[in-house]
Amino acid sequence: MEVEKIRQLALEIGFNYASRLDCATLELRQEVRDMCGSNACGMYGKNLACPPFCGTLEECRRKVERYREGILVQTVGDVEDSMDFEGMMEAEALHKKHFYQMAEVLRKEYPDVLPLGSGCCTVCPSCAGPKGECRFPKKRISSLEAFGIVVSDLCSRNGMKYYYGPEKIAYTSCFLLT
Repeated sequence: MEVEKIRQLALEIGFNYASRLDCATLELRQEVRDMCGSNACGMYGKNLACPPFCGTLEECRRKVERYREGILVQTVGDVEDSMDFEGMMEAEALHKKHFYQMAEVLRKEYPDVLPLGSGCCTVCPSCAGPKGECRFPKKRISSLEAFGIVVSDLCSRNGMKYYYGPEKIAYTSCFLLT
């Protein structure tokens, strides 16, 4: 399956936008990982797909260096304002639904695909971490941020908008292909 066909598949699955990703534009930054360490989202050290369990920044860098191209996918939802938590959660849930669906399709054709999602892994209703083992290691999804990637920079480097205005919220993920 070539990138254009994968892009079309992403749109058919339900993403609002999909574009080719040049893996040379991936920049893994320590300051993003440091934000994870501040535990603003509450998942640091709790979710097995998040830091520190997803590997050091250098280990993440070695993983992404194996890939040449990929696809960026995005879901854009409507929100009333920046405090519309319900609207944000609806858009995030839709994005994750499409993301996991596409990950399953791509894993059949590309067993080495590296999906990098938005937010923490939610394959399981509750993560087995930090003391347990991942129940589905082949389905586990780390986020772009867990890998130290500034999503807005990645979007701009690959010709995709990141901000759609005050009454919109965008969730962005990617699939890296060898």
